[in-house]
Formats: sequence, structure tokens, C-alpha cells
Amino acid sequence: MSALSSLIACGTKLWLDSIDPDLVKSSRAEGATGATSNPVIVSDLIRTGRFDADIERLGKAGLSDHDLAWQLTDQLVREAQQVFLPVWEATRGNDGYVSFELDPLLEDPTANLPHAERVARYLELGKKWTAGHKNRMIKVPATPAGIEALEGLAAAGVTLNVTLIFTPRQYQAARDSVWRGAQKRANLDTFKSVYSIFVSRVDLYTEKHVSQLSPAAQGLVGIVNAQRLWQANQAFWADKKLPLQQEIIFASTGTKKPTDPVWKYVAALAGSDIQTNPPATNAAVAASGVTLTRQVDHLPPAEVLAEIDREVDLVKLEEVLMDEGIKKFAEPQKVLLKTIAEKRGALAG
Repeated sequence: MSALSSLIACGTKLWLDSIDPDLVKSSRAEGATGATSNPVIVSDLIRTGRFDADIERLGKAGLSDHDLAWQLTDQLVREAQQVFLPVWEATRGNDGYVSFELDPLLEDPTANLPHAERVARYLELGKKWTAGHKNRMIKVPATPAGIEALEGLAAAGVTLNVTLIFTPRQYQAARDSVWRGAQKRANLDTFKSVYSIFVSRVDLYTEKHVSQLSPAAQGLVGIVNAQRLWQANQAFWADKKLPLQQEIIFASTGTKKPTDPVWKYVAALAGSDIQTNPPATNAAVAASGVTLTRQVDHLPPAEVLAEIDREVDLVKLEEVLMDEGIKKFAEPQKVLLKTIAEKRGALAG
């Protein structure tokens, strides 16, 4: 059994962190059952030159760079949805989704949009980009405006992927907002939500800001945090008797330290819910030859957990990582718009 096959066999749904049409097809053949998109992925695809004809076609239709960016993103997500639609149909809506990220510039710190306007735009865009789609998830960040918009989006029938979650406070606020909205639906037959927990960025934070952690605890905080949020999610939904699973997505699963094995986070969180792994991480895991088993419910010893609880200030962690995360969230969209402008200029010249 291959490493990726063992990951899937032990209970993990494998989603690809890309909407590259070629990678989507090859990953589906390897057992992946969904995918996610973001502006970085779209920018990288444009630079390959493979979509020059699409850019020329959309440009001739008179689209602005902004509109062209969204039309091309929509096209790529639609194509990926077609690949995973049989999964969605076979699981009756429990799997087989492709995530479509709403405009990250709504959170651009330099734009300084009023909170109420951000909420209204999330509601407007979420309804717009989900209309007519069976297996599309709408990706909304766990910012104050994003969380406030979740209730209205869930009530409107939008399938949600809440992203940029680092702490229990964010998860609980997002989950409760989604659940309040879901209960306003006529029925819960198609209610599906997922919560993307960022893992490796937490360990980067503790190395820099919580350097007093012992070697036994340092490098495990991101994993422990994700495992605990997974446990909390399991407990919350256990008595709701819903047709579809409400799941955790383990995101940011690529290792950042050269000394860490490439499968560190993939292995530690194996066994349940969803991992959305970058193509390079999947390739490295596949090449590793390791056999992965269920570990998501295997926490470190009690003394390690106690040290983490004692030394890690989650309020400060959330403040720092959300500040960094929002910048990393908005900047790629600006890069995407610049990439499109440059590509259009090159094609015209």
C-alpha cells in the first residue's frame, strides 16, 4: 500500500490544495476526493502560459483585470468540480467539493472598509458564487466580518469552508454562527460545513514567541491545537443527528522546518476528517514510503499538554497570527491582479 493510500485507508479524506486541471485529475486517480483554491494557485497557473488563450478570450470580452481574475478562477473551479462531482453524488453531498475563496481584498488592511460593508459584501459574494453549483464550497475567513456573515450565508443554503482558523475561540465563534444560520433553513438535508485549522503556522509562532518551550513540547503545539479542535468539533456535532458530516480541514500541513520529516503533520493528523495538502507535500509523502495510521486522537503525554497550556497564550497567538494571516490573505490577490495585467500586456504586445 502506498503512503497516500494508507492515509486514505485509515480514515482521512484527501483534498488537493490546488485547482491545476492536470493535478486535479492525477490526484483524483490517487484517491483525492476534493480540492481548494486561492489566488496564489491561480497566479501560478497564469504564469505557466497554459491559460493565455482564456485570458485573451476574456480580455476581448472587455473584462477588467478584476473581473477577468474572478471569471478565470470560476472557470478553473468549475472544471475541478466536474472531476469531483461523481464523489459528491456517490456520497450524497458529504464529499467531493471544491472550495472557492471570496475576495481576500475585503480584508485588505490598507482599504479600511467599514465592518458592516465587509459583512454585506461577504453575504453578496457568497450567494453570487454559489448560485447554481452542487459541489462548490464558499471559503470565508474567520475574521470578525467573516464570522458575522456566516449565519446569513448558512441560512441562505451556502455550503461553507471557514478558513484562517488558529484558535478555539475562532472555531467556536465560526461554528456557532454557521449553526445558527443552518437552523433557519427549511431542512438540514444538505447542510454541510467545514472548518480549516492552520497547523504549521502555529509552530512557527511558538518557535519565535514561545522559545521557552521544552524540546518535548516545541513543534507540537500546532498538532495539539488541531487535535483538540477536532475533538471539540466531534463532540459538538455528535448529538445533532445530521445527514452530512460537519468536519475539520487540517490545512497548512506542509512542513516549514528543513529538519522536520515532510510527513510530520500529515502523519500526526491522519485518521479522520479532511487534509488539504499542497501538491509538493503529497508528492513528498508519496515518495517517502511510510505507512500512515490513525493518530489524530493520540495526544502527547499529559506533562507535555500541561506545559503547552501553561506557556502558550492563545489570545496573543491569535492576535499575531491573524495579523500575519490577513496580510498573507490579501496580498496574493493584489499579486494576481498584477500578474493578469502583465500577462495581458505581454499578449497584446
